[in-house]
Amino acid sequence: MTNATAKPDTSGMRKPKREYIGVLYCLPYVVVFLFGMIIPMFYALYLSFFKQSLLGGTTFAGFDNFVRAFKDEALWGGFKNVLIYAAIQIPMNLILSLVAALILDSQRIRHIAVPRILLFLPYAVPGVIAALMWGYIYGDKYGLFGQIAGMLGVAAPNMLSKQLMLFAIANICTWCFLGYNMLIYYSALIGIPNDLYESARVDGASELRIAWSVKIPQIKSTIVMTVLFSVIGTLQLFNEPNILRTSAPDVINSSYTPNIYTYNLAFNGQNVNYAAAVSLVVGIIVMALVAVVKIIGNKWENK
Repeated sequence: MTNATAKPDTSGMRKPKREYIGVLYCLPYVVVFLFGMIIPMFYALYLSFFKQSLLGGTTFAGFDNFVRAFKDEALWGGFKNVLIYAAIQIPMNLILSLVAALILDSQRIRHIAVPRILLFLPYAVPGVIAALMWGYIYGDKYGLFGQIAGMLGVAAPNMLSKQLMLFAIANICTWCFLGYNMLIYYSALIGIPNDLYESARVDGASELRIAWSVKIPQIKSTIVMTVLFSVIGTLQLFNEPNILRTSAPDVINSSYTPNIYTYNLAFNGQNVNYAAAVSLVVGIIVMALVAVVKIIGNKWENK
């Protein structure tokens, strides 16, 4: 008796050929990441274990550079400035970006493309140009602030003073990145199903209540992502204070931020080995802070 359910003989069939086209698509990123991140990081690690002296030349230093970095008051002073700046800039930037996105998503603005483009335009301005432009605007004598104050017969605030410098830098970065974060929030908001809004309106919820209780909870993951990006960006602060340093040399010194301090150690102080150790210490601290923010964000997101 023959078995009617016997499987056909597939021994002569070819196996499906694997497609490697995806590897080619990823190759450019892998090459850039390798030569732009991985290799420089290991090279910095190598340099950090040595030190140079006029008499002894290059000698092995072990962990001496790292111990020195953790005891460096100039480095920790720069971290203090950056953390104060982050406490100012991150909430201001993200709150204003979220409010702008909610207003655009309210469907009460006609020709929505116009305000959306106007808000995003400052992001297209390079950070160096933005710092130069705002440095002129902040001028208490010949800048825009000074001219307006002169017309009103009052004294213009010195935005480049020691007390207001971090606020001035935070304003520049908020002006640049508000539209970027707004676009991220707006893209997340338009993906929320309209059925949720209609149900809330049937229950008598106002637009403000819908924004607070429906829209914001639906984009928690997006908010956490922008917070992470903002934390990383603020801890890498360099361009704005470095440009404003020429206008306020008494306020912004060579160690005003960790990145400025590392740059000056390597290129002005010719202390490449210690600069490499400092850059690695800064990277470790940044990763630790990002991990803490990520853990807190995940707890808030899962509530």
